[in-house]
Amino acid sequence: MANTNEAYTVSYSEDVKGWPSFYSYLPDYMAGMNGYFYSWNGGDLYRHNTNEKRNNYYNVQYNSEITSVFNVQPMDIKLFKTMSYESDDKWACTSLFSDLNTGSMLSTYFEQKEGEWFTFLRENAGTVNWKARSANGVGDAVTVTGPSTAVVVTFNVNIDSILSVGDNVYVGTIDQTTTPPSLTSTPLFSGVVLSVVNQSTTNVAGVVTPASITLDCTPPDPSTPLNVPTVGEFVFFIKNAVAESHGARGYYLNFTLQNDNTEAVELFSVGSSVMQSFP
Repeated sequence: MANTNEAYTVSYSEDVKGWPSFYSYLPDYMAGMNGYFYSWNGGDLYRHNTNEKRNNYYNVQYNSEITSVFNVQPMDIKLFKTMSYESDDKWACTSLFSDLNTGSMLSTYFEQKEGEWFTFLRENAGTVNWKARSANGVGDAVTVTGPSTAVVVTFNVNIDSILSVGDNVYVGTIDQTTTPPSLTSTPLFSGVVLSVVNQSTTNVAGVVTPASITLDCTPPDPSTPLNVPTVGEFVFFIKNAVAESHGARGYYLNFTLQNDNTEAVELFSVGSSVMQSFP
């Protein structure tokens, strides 16, 4: 069946008395005759199920996809820690979202353990969540010197050891009149940490070397410069979203698995390690 606005091809199963599958191809017309299934596309006639190659329709190769949801105890906020599946081939998790988180898992993330393919749930690379514990503040920039390839920012406070090389740094403005102090706008990406001096030191001559970070503020696109910190701006940092992942929270977890094998593949079950989330 086809529609000029939203086109779908679905199949009906006598066994389940319902419509269990969607197909990627959109025929002009379909017919069953003499035990065979035929369809027309662009004026050409095709007979289906004539070879072992799967998911190839009208000379276009598609992937196998299945979308489902974990929603046990739907009234409780849960922490989904892992995903596992039983199959005779690897699948990638191309979409993963709850009412609070999003993510995805490459097929290479899954490892075979005790007959199942298993992985810990991870957030997408580059995810920025200012409400997560991986987002932290450093302090107000006191001085800013150096070229964009090595911008040195000093502070009048010591820097927590949680900040490390490779972290992403952002700048913004803090409203100190509120309790607690709050952001006046969304922080802007500034650069990547190259080195850190965590504590200020004083040498025998009384010269003070303040705590500082060195940033690479070179823009990926020269036409769009990064927001190099300025004196007085508040500096934040965010840890790597993939490395800092601890699962996905929410009332439910929706997932889509995808397989690109052109031969027959079986997926027997999909599961997740779930626990109740406590604030």
